[in-house]
Amino acid sequence: MSVSSAATDVLFRPLRIGSLELKNRVVMAPMTRNAAPGGIPGPANAAYYRRRAEGGVGLILSEGTVIDRPVSRNEANIPFFHGAAALAGWQAVIDGVHAAGGRMGPQIWHTGSVPGMSGWEPPVEVESPSGLVAPGVPRGHAMTEAAIADTVAAFARAAADAKRLGFDTVEIHGAHGYLIDQFFWSGTNHRADRYGGATIRERARFAAEVVAAVRAAVGPGFPLILRVSQWKQQDFTARLATTPAEMTDWLLPLVEAGVDVLHCSQRRFWEPEFPEVDGEHGLNFAGWAKKLTGAKTISVGSVGLSGEFIAAFGGEGSSAVGLDALLARLERDEFDLIAVGRALLSDPAWVEKIETGRTGELKGFEASALAELV
Repeated sequence: MSVSSAATDVLFRPLRIGSLELKNRVVMAPMTRNAAPGGIPGPANAAYYRRRAEGGVGLILSEGTVIDRPVSRNEANIPFFHGAAALAGWQAVIDGVHAAGGRMGPQIWHTGSVPGMSGWEPPVEVESPSGLVAPGVPRGHAMTEAAIADTVAAFARAAADAKRLGFDTVEIHGAHGYLIDQFFWSGTNHRADRYGGATIRERARFAAEVVAAVRAAVGPGFPLILRVSQWKQQDFTARLATTPAEMTDWLLPLVEAGVDVLHCSQRRFWEPEFPEVDGEHGLNFAGWAKKLTGAKTISVGSVGLSGEFIAAFGGEGSSAVGLDALLARLERDEFDLIAVGRALLSDPAWVEKIETGRTGELKGFEASALAELV
């Protein structure tokens, strides 16, 4: 694969978001590694993130790291973002990233009632809006309003800790069928109280309360990112918003509550979100989110690779492919940042190679990279 350095210049425009100054538009996407024994990130985790900073990534978003709730994770080695030992581990991570000239935020997370892939079970029953993991599929119990309030507070504490440790931003995970997304989704939110409702605006109340609490905890100017998706791991075809008007009802209240950046997850970034409105080459999810809310947006989904990421969990690799479609969309400011996942798992120097014109050296992705911290 070859790309001219002039064509890639758009990737290396700086961007400022509140107190955060980025040297380029490339974000390392959050990717669960399940490699923090006891929930504590150690030297191997710190070195893993530092290598991406050394490789030129503009903004690193950590793997999902869970808030202080008894059932906030679904695998035994997912890292905590609470407790003295885990936070000391994250201090080493951000110190190493900063020493390498990078910028980073943790992704704070609650997995809701979604099971992990290994079969591990938490020590107590899982929680979700209505005791469902998918439409018509019970798992765990419905959260009380007291549990919801405690969860909101736990998100806020994690965000405050991120700022205190010196992280440059924080991302709330509200996508992919996990807890916050289970509140959004009518198939898993059947609540009759103020956290439920027939409309996406009503079901977004929980997320809006989380965002508002996080904003209060970190203060003005500290960038707040929210990851959202239409698709769920429970149902790849699920859609929370089938029209631009519904998307406005969903996302605009969250931006008004304090979100600076919407991280809009697609399986394939080049696919139009509403082709019936603007055609088969129309705006993608991040493009529509930016247009409708005015927020900065991050796009993501199979960047630089021939295959999409779901196949990776079945052991499939992907070869490196051209970036023309990505560069064209960035050039017209359809979205502001692009998140790269699997390409950075196998190749920590992916960004540097593009910036220095060494695109012929870009690596593909091998599924074996999921099992180690390269």
